[in-house]
Amino acid sequence: MKILQFIANAFINTMGITKPSPQAERRASWFIVIMLCAVVSTVAVIAAIAIHWASRH
Repeated sequence: MKILQFIANAFINTMGITKPSPQAERRASWFIVIMLCAVVSTVAVIAAIAIHWASRH
């Protein structure tokens, strides 16, 4: 759980977002990590498709 909070705090501090209250911190950590994973996954899939398409032509 500490790595989750570390990632969330790094994101919050980098983006200048107001820190959540202590009771909302765990939920915010999960939300931020899930959203970051979704973005990274989407970029990876798009890159893989682009590389595949470029190598076929």
